[in-house]
Amino acid sequence: AAQPFFKGLIEGISRYGKEAGMAKDKFEEALKKLEELVKKMESGDLALDDSLKAFEEGIRLIRFCTGKLDEAERRVEILVKDDQGGITPAPFPRDEGDAI
Repeated sequence: AAQPFFKGLIEGISRYGKEAGMAKDKFEEALKKLEELVKKMESGDLALDDSLKAFEEGIRLIRFCTGKLDEAERRVEILVKDDQGGITPAPFPRDEGDAI
């Protein structure tokens, strides 16, 4: 039952990331790694320890991707609204922990 959940989650993250303009290499790289992990886990060929390691890595990648998507959403919100209701670009503070 977990496999469809992860597959759906990956599809949702991918779709939302593309819609939000998240073409950054790090996001795409993390998403690709996540897709590869899911394929390995779905194959059923991994030993229990390897499955647990893949699951842990998958959770880390999901958190990274959703964090990047949240950041993109905040950037869009900053761009769209200002105090007077007009559209004004504003710098968005970058996190130092962008590494995967």
